[in-house]
Amino acid sequence: MRILFVASGSSATVYALAPLATAARNSGHQVFMAAHAQAMPAVVGVGLPAVRLTDRPLWEFISRDRSGRELPLPAGPAEGGPFAGGAFGRMAAANIGPLLELARDWRPDVIVGGTMSYAAGLLGARLGIPVVRHAWDISEADTIHPGADAELQPELREMGLDRLPEPDLLIDICPPSLQPPGAAPAQLMRWIPGNQQQVVEPWMYAKGDRPRVCLTSGSRASRDGHDNSFTFLRDMAKTIGALDVELVIAAPEDIAAELRAESAQIRAGWLPLDVVAPTADLMIHHGGGVTMMTAMNAGVPQLSLPNGPLAIPASQRLTAQGCALTLLPGQDSPQETAAAAEKILGDASYRRSAGELAREIAGLPLPSDVVRELERL
Repeated sequence: MRILFVASGSSATVYALAPLATAARNSGHQVFMAAHAQAMPAVVGVGLPAVRLTDRPLWEFISRDRSGRELPLPAGPAEGGPFAGGAFGRMAAANIGPLLELARDWRPDVIVGGTMSYAAGLLGARLGIPVVRHAWDISEADTIHPGADAELQPELREMGLDRLPEPDLLIDICPPSLQPPGAAPAQLMRWIPGNQQQVVEPWMYAKGDRPRVCLTSGSRASRDGHDNSFTFLRDMAKTIGALDVELVIAAPEDIAAELRAESAQIRAGWLPLDVVAPTADLMIHHGGGVTMMTAMNAGVPQLSLPNGPLAIPASQRLTAQGCALTLLPGQDSPQETAAAAEKILGDASYRRSAGELAREIAGLPLPSDVVRELERL
């Protein structure tokens, strides 16, 4: 069977789909993963055949409409959902052409797209191929999809549709205890880290006597990024580095080199988070979905400082579960951040709640089990 996986967005969206794609390949199926040009190193890095789609960067779809007009960024969660749907809808419109070209020579039997990989739905509707929507984090997407439907009206009208069809199968990686009210019926699946690997060093899997804090702003972080990721990491390194902890920073090498230059006490670099996370006593991050899932899977308490409105609801649900704290913009001063980190490190209940959540995740069906559901389609 031929299975086409379609990622959209940062490298994290590739890592979210990689475990199921790898399980399908290991079950004897032919698997391709399609993504935009910026994500090609991530696809190749997780050992999957990579199909290159648009060369345009993600930020262009976020910041400009189809005519090139600059768009104002949303102010809050209510505006953030439709805005994100529109951005990923524009990316889908740019990707559908290359996907149709691929399908002329390599026609998939099943298409698996990430939460906002709307090109998967377009391709499936155009060719009459079953489509699977694979959640890549625990965020609620109900407010996002209508934005994509509105943006994709030209493409949908060509097919006689007014909205994207519902997927033939929804795969959800959110453990039942964290499900929001009214969650759609879905095939649950155990989330397993799918990040790129490297040669491990002893300090990565064995920590010292002090509490270990892992800090990251995700795989999309860059020195000149639009999301202030470098500033976030630099400021957090100073704030958390002042505590009596061992600080480990997961970041792309260009950022990590600057952080190491500022302090010889910092371990920073492009780290295999699946190796490092289980050794951490606390994960501090930007609210990114895959980062959050990595900590959940490892049973690590979290301090979330969401860098966008869409990351807030999931962070708050995790906080309500008792295994995290969330500091919203305006609440994340150095003093408040340090106090929140010390509170988590000093209260064993956060670790206990995080461990309970990790055990719940470990009890969900494996990706290899879900491959059989793809076969049934």
